[in-house]
Amino acid sequence: MSPIWRRQGKGDDRPVNALEDRLAVIAALGCVTLVTWFDEDTPLQPILECKPEILVKGGDWPVARIVGSSEVLGWGGTVHSIPFLHQKSTTALLEKIRRL
Repeated sequence: MSPIWRRQGKGDDRPVNALEDRLAVIAALGCVTLVTWFDEDTPLQPILECKPEILVKGGDWPVARIVGSSEVLGWGGTVHSIPFLHQKSTTALLEKIRRL
């Protein structure tokens, strides 16, 4: 089975940062109590196993389309779609670097 980023069409130059580094950055946030990863196409199984109180995804996803939202809401949690304030993305950064 190919890595998830390849199945999502991200390309051979992804991920830019190693998994351990990405996990460490998120874990360093004071409001974060658990950091995990998944190799499946969606995070549904880890969500069901962890039963988070809060589920967050980027602002390009409406809450109703966030995988696991109905489950999290069903056990009394909240789901948030956080708007992109600075319009930064790895894809845009890689495109900028390639133009240099």
